[in-house]
Amino acid sequence: MSFKRINIAVAGATGYVGLDLIKILSKHPNIKIQYLCAQKKIGKKIQYFDKGIKGKLPKISKLKFVNWNKVDVLFTALPNGQCQILANNLKNKKIKIIDLSADFRLENPTIYKKFYKKKHRAIKLIKKSLYSIPEFTKKYVKNYNIIACPGCYPTSIQIPLIPLIKKNLISKKNIIIDSKSGYSGAGKNLKKKFKHKNLFSSTHAYGIYKHRHVSEIDQELSKVSRTKVNYTFVPHLIPTFRGMLSSIYVEPSKGVTLKKVYNELRKFYKNNYFIKILPLNKELGSENVINTNFCEISISKLKQKRKILILSAIDNLIKGAGGQGIQNMNLIYGLRENVGIK
Repeated sequence: MSFKRINIAVAGATGYVGLDLIKILSKHPNIKIQYLCAQKKIGKKIQYFDKGIKGKLPKISKLKFVNWNKVDVLFTALPNGQCQILANNLKNKKIKIIDLSADFRLENPTIYKKFYKKKHRAIKLIKKSLYSIPEFTKKYVKNYNIIACPGCYPTSIQIPLIPLIKKNLISKKNIIIDSKSGYSGAGKNLKKKFKHKNLFSSTHAYGIYKHRHVSEIDQELSKVSRTKVNYTFVPHLIPTFRGMLSSIYVEPSKGVTLKKVYNELRKFYKNNYFIKILPLNKELGSENVINTNFCEISISKLKQKRKILILSAIDNLIKGAGGQGIQNMNLIYGLRENVGIK
């Protein structure tokens, strides 16, 4: 394949997600980073925020100074609501937008307003966007100019569940999802969002019944199910910077064995570089996926009759955010999905 240089701008460059994104992009052989944009610290080098980022890169600038004719792909790691404005402004330009916020994840603007407490300002563009976990969309992601990267919790949950729901291998009743995330998932304004004491040395359940990612999970599971999927989802903040582990308790459908569930996931993901299905009954944590774009999955039989435990581990900042965005970009441009993110 001939060499293709992709010119990149990053909006929201100095947040946790933006910095991890830039660290990967700066090593990508097909990438030229043209602009790094933020609202503060204009003129600073990106190394001011993260000394682990190497190479000569553009200094922080404001979005209004970007020459969009020099940009092929805009990555947005902005607060919810801001990518909509950018997308409206750029709708007549041949620029791919890969959004790491929630702005184009939901197909129904009413549901967006319910969960994010703001009116959607680019409703006409929703139908022109694609909600994209690359393992599910790789054949047609290149047909869209706006790519909505899923949230970290929904990524860790959908990767193991969707193939099983599609094949009716598990009951759609009483699925229990217990997810734990490093505190980087809450962003740099962590202390404003969480007021409990001992924040960095305790485990804290939050967002019960009302976590924003429930809207994504509902939407995507309903697409592959003929009936409503009933589940309980409880997220937890844990005292580690990054990493995510979802413990998912399911009941196999009548006549379905543990081995059949296991074999289906192995078959579904056999040609997917970033998905690793571990041997049956294998213990699993997030230790192997930290600082990678991999998702590791383990399946175990529980003592309770007809209960299966599915463990799904990702790095919330990479496979749950920037790495997944770059994986989508690679597929859009016909590159191997692991180029630059091995």
